[in-house]
Amino acid sequence: MSDIKKLAGQTAVYGIPTIVGRFLNYFLVPLYTYNIATQDYGMVSELYAYVAFLMILLTYGMETAFFRFSQDYDKNKVFNTAMLSLLSSTALFLLVTFLCLKPITSALEYQEHPSYIVLFLLILAIDALKAIPFALLRRENKPKRFALIKTTDIFSNIIFNIFFIAICPALYKNGNALVVSWFNANDLVFYIFLSNLLASGIAMLLLLPEYKTFRFDFDKKLFKKMLSYGFPVMIGGLAGMVNETFDRIALKHLVSVPEGITSAKEIADWKMSQIGIYGACYKLSIIISLFIQAFKFAAEPFFFSKMKKADAKQSYSSVMTAFVLFLSLIFLVVMGYIDLFQYFMGKDYRVGIMVVPILLMANIFLGIYYNLSIWYKVTDKTKWGAIIALIGAAITLVGNAILVPQMNYMGAAITTLICYIAIAVICYLVGQKYYPVAYNVKRCMFYILFALGLYFVGNIARNNLSLVPTLAINSVLIVIFLCVAYKLDIKRMIKER
Repeated sequence: MSDIKKLAGQTAVYGIPTIVGRFLNYFLVPLYTYNIATQDYGMVSELYAYVAFLMILLTYGMETAFFRFSQDYDKNKVFNTAMLSLLSSTALFLLVTFLCLKPITSALEYQEHPSYIVLFLLILAIDALKAIPFALLRRENKPKRFALIKTTDIFSNIIFNIFFIAICPALYKNGNALVVSWFNANDLVFYIFLSNLLASGIAMLLLLPEYKTFRFDFDKKLFKKMLSYGFPVMIGGLAGMVNETFDRIALKHLVSVPEGITSAKEIADWKMSQIGIYGACYKLSIIISLFIQAFKFAAEPFFFSKMKKADAKQSYSSVMTAFVLFLSLIFLVVMGYIDLFQYFMGKDYRVGIMVVPILLMANIFLGIYYNLSIWYKVTDKTKWGAIIALIGAAITLVGNAILVPQMNYMGAAITTLICYIAIAVICYLVGQKYYPVAYNVKRCMFYILFALGLYFVGNIARNNLSLVPTLAINSVLIVIFLCVAYKLDIKRMIKER
């Protein structure tokens, strides 16, 4: 239990700036969806999906390899080797992509908006070079500095977005000379991407002190080991990202167009609007995603630090139970108050609200998978991470190909749920063979099924009662869940040391 408390504390320190900042970033959803059309927001969702893939390629597992090999080698040598590798590969990436900018924009069908691609290439390069310095802060257990820079990054992005999307259009409309001369009120999407670039640049400047120990000290043997360790992580990450973001890319090519929409522009706008609606509704599952991200920041170094201790497996099991309990509670809270959460989106986006419970549940199983995946990391069998993720990617590709033409974005959401359940089950079964951990599977499944059961009860009330009684009933159901969880586990977690 002391391990759970320690990890909870580290998750809070690493995660609070991420959760609070991203939660505030969540308030950008109404800023976007009340000010830009669904098809324009579709471009935002689609390009961020591509960026997620490319970030994994550009870091090629070096972050995880840094954590792993800094346990056995001189930390500075590992840092220098990783940084020199990333500096070289990122420079090459920028050179090639800028030389091939025109064919890239044509392939992505962004010929009318090449500036979007330029901004994203620069964002990718900066973010790739930030990965190892951020990892160094986590490795040296400097959560306050980590939190400060992350918070600055997130808040800068929010401030720039508010300035460009809310303030500048108002000033432009009023004929303010300082704005009229340069601001393009007809292309707000450009300023969404520009805000990201400016915020990333500020964070990069704040990370410069982390480079003070950097030297041109490249260890070829160490690099080969890190690359060998990190490459399967990259493959697994790419396959995993197929699971996480391919649906937003697939919708553009697989979604069926209704009768009556015939012109090329109408078809393109309708497809992008479907991506925009789905992307906005996906944001409503962000609370679970935020907690998982914060947990990963703290859990990865924590799990590696425990790997050689006698009580490591017991700690992993206890952490899993607490993790599932908390995610199940988040699911119940979001769905209990979904009638309020939906107003964070513009009216045109709310037609896709039915995908939210499916995506929330999918993210619970994704979080379980992240917990289970520690076995192949501590045993240096990272190839299994790649294999499992590839299986998930195959499920995602086939599922989207079958379900999206029939069910549009609902098919994408169902495919995501099936995929995450599958990879979690496979990771558990294989892990029990190579690194058996006595997870409390029954308790974990109880919390998930209990939360689902209470959700269905609340949904019956939602379909038959007005807003206030529905919210009251769902509040009672959340209290019931907490009481049961307190009696089963929370009380013991609080008391035990």
